[in-house]
Amino acid sequence: MSDEKTDDMPVDEAGAKAKGGRKRLIAIAVVAVGMLAGAGGVYWYTQRGSADHAGEKQAEAAAAEGEAEGGEGHGAADADPTASYIEVAPMMVNLRGGGAQAKFVKVRFIVVAAEGKTDAVKGRIPVILDALQPFLRELRPEDLNGSAAVFRIKEEMIRRSTAALGKGMVRDILIQDLIQQ
Repeated sequence: MSDEKTDDMPVDEAGAKAKGGRKRLIAIAVVAVGMLAGAGGVYWYTQRGSADHAGEKQAEAAAAEGEAEGGEGHGAADADPTASYIEVAPMMVNLRGGGAQAKFVKVRFIVVAAEGKTDAVKGRIPVILDALQPFLRELRPEDLNGSAAVFRIKEEMIRRSTAALGKGMVRDILIQDLIQQ
């Protein structure tokens, strides 16, 4: 009988070792795949950052070329010495969302008035704010994600400001801060 027990023990231990070895091998494989995925993510992020930086450099070069040719490009408000910058008091509005906790966005921006229209635009800042309130209140937290969000919000702010004041009054809107809480 004692021989039977010793024969059974090694078989059970061998089965347990084989199961434990498989679990260990799977765990090591999962860790290795995770590390490779993390390294790939870091590589992608650093390459994307340098590509974005290169894109910014190209945009700056194109704007400088447009200024040299006297054309009006995207950076025309920055290049024009006659442009008037009107800083607007920061706006804080609550975002639309179904969550239990209220979310807010704080926007600080500058209105670039058209040449000779500075006083008219300054006097009508409340009209601009009134036009922007409904738009900003309808934003959802998801609408603020990503780098393109600032561009979309800026374009909509320009469109609504132009609609409120009339064409030829507002040249651009420069977003200084866009903070979500």
